Amino acid sequence: MTQIEAARAGIVTKEIEEVAKAENRPVEFIMEGLKKGTIVIPKNKNHDIKPVGIGEGLRTKVNANIGTSSDIAELDMELEKLRAAVEAKADSVMDLSTGGDLDYIRRKILEESPIVVGNVPIYQAAVEVASERGSIAYMTEDDIFSTIEKQAKDGIDYMTLHCGVTRETLERLIRQGRVEDLVSRGGTFLSVWMLYNKKENPLFEHFDRVLEIAKEYDVTLSLGDGFRPGAIADATDRAQIHELILLGELHKRALEAGVQSMIEGPGHVPINQVIMNAQIEKSLCEGAPFYVLGPVVTDIAPGYDHITSAIGGALMAAYGADFLCYVTRAEHVRLPTPEDVREGVIVTRIAAHAADIAKGIPGAFEWDLEMSKARKALDWKRMIELSIDPEYVKKERESSLPKEDDVCTMCGKFCAIKLLNKALRNKR
Repeated sequence: MTQIEAARAGIVTKEIEEVAKAENRPVEFIMEGLKKGTIVIPKNKNHDIKPVGIGEGLRTKVNANIGTSSDIAELDMELEKLRAAVEAKADSVMDLSTGGDLDYIRRKILEESPIVVGNVPIYQAAVEVASERGSIAYMTEDDIFSTIEKQAKDGIDYMTLHCGVTRETLERLIRQGRVEDLVSRGGTFLSVWMLYNKKENPLFEHFDRVLEIAKEYDVTLSLGDGFRPGAIADATDRAQIHELILLGELHKRALEAGVQSMIEGPGHVPINQVIMNAQIEKSLCEGAPFYVLGPVVTDIAPGYDHITSAIGGALMAAYGADFLCYVTRAEHVRLPTPEDVREGVIVTRIAAHAADIAKGIPGAFEWDLEMSKARKALDWKRMIELSIDPEYVKKERESSLPKEDDVCTMCGKFCAIKLLNKALRNKR
């Protein structure tokens, strides 16, 4: 029985109960969201983790991408990144490995991760076929589905599956033209396969088979945006929206089958189109949880894309996105380091929290209020405790100690708060 089926039957699962408690929401609220398809709890039956809820009315969640590449395949470094993500309080990680022993890497990450783990099955299917047969063009439908089933059996909690990458959508993109065509690896693998084989995407054509596997293990489908824009000039075009329409239809089919699903979103989006993209997804996909990469709001800042994505992410989440995939400063430049991962999670959590204040999520505004009270009281111990990154604040304060221990070296004895607190005490 999946979480959706349990909710429909009026059964309060352990996962539903834990999510309700963590979110400070009634159990009935979580169950209703599961039934409507506006909330998901990504947790594979074979993965022992603390469950997390994603969706309408819940705290905006944050994912950290980790994984090897064909150039750098060092498992120890990826496990260090996993630990960095967990310590920085990411809600999930995705294993995007494309180099090394992919089965072993995935299983080690699943074994060591105390949080939700997602991945992209087409990566392994395509990489292994290219290695064994010389080209991803020789990939078969069974290669794809056997990989999905193997990874589901291993315990993957949610899978990005580019089911909306169809021949029709690809033709729309080709006819219209783009500055940067495709940047999604999964979307590109499937598009290349379709062009060479002149066949429909098996994930779309045989979506019922996808649903059967997902239902058996209660894997949440993350319906991937293979046509997400990789340049702001390509944002919100016909190919992107056509794929989104298809994903909304597939989400409805998944819900009817008792399978949890969420929708992935762009990408690179100019800031004046961010709100519109959130609203379009919520409308076309009937409130399905929205999982976005960034979005990156300008293309000119490689090395600083943790900032460009946090700007877009805060705005997108404030208007409906439920799940933010971090972008590190290494994006567009190199494979990220553990420190990049840690920083990326913190920056994205800031964006998520800013959005939660706007959305009125329980506890969000109260956290800021407690910090403001601590600042007025010049209570540095409490300020550090309340910081989103206490380790950094403590280290920075200790690196520049003031002459008076209740202020900081920015203002010293001319601290506005200290001066006014003293004046008000004297007046009373």
